[in-house]
Amino acid sequence: MCRRPQTLGSAAQRSDLVLEAIVENLKIKQDIFHQLDKVAPEHTIFASNTSSLPITDIASTTSRLDRFGGLHFFNPVPMMKLVEVVATSATSKETFDSLLNFSKVLGKTPVSCKDTPGFIVNRLLVPYLVEAVRLHERGHGSKEDVDIAMKLGAGHPMGPFELADYVGLDTIKFIIDGWSAKDPSNPLFAPIEMLNKLVAEGKLGKKTGEGFYKYK
Repeated sequence: MCRRPQTLGSAAQRSDLVLEAIVENLKIKQDIFHQLDKVAPEHTIFASNTSSLPITDIASTTSRLDRFGGLHFFNPVPMMKLVEVVATSATSKETFDSLLNFSKVLGKTPVSCKDTPGFIVNRLLVPYLVEAVRLHERGHGSKEDVDIAMKLGAGHPMGPFELADYVGLDTIKFIIDGWSAKDPSNPLFAPIEMLNKLVAEGKLGKKTGEGFYKYK
């Protein structure tokens, strides 16, 4: 028996929670939620899986700011237990508690976050990855030595260059560029020449076969 495909509107009309996980583009996310806001029941909670965009900005095109939050899952989702549950200044306690409970029902471990750049994980992780690239650019260590140092000295399972290739260099650049646009005077978010060059050449990491390292 084949199910008839659902439209965006028809699916939202019967949902208590709508979770978006599309391309990291603010305008596209805003447009999607603006459409959904017109057809979803008043009680329906909206959530975004964004890893870097402000939840407040995404929610701004809807009329349910109190019923809007973030649910940031980590790849690969079936294996990674963590979910960052993000509350804006307008998110109601009832909405936030519902998102926490939903995460637990999925067998995940939720952590509470405020709507700040990068939430918790990426706010710590991305500057770490970027500083590794800057260290290498300054000639203070080869990428191989930096990776070995962080694995053996800090107990990390992957070095920063290996991890950057796994995450995707385009993803890292997108996050840094977004933060820089919001806070251009912050030196942590300044452009990184080596990263920008690799992305411009299409060398995005493991997914393209080459980034900081080459992959067969």
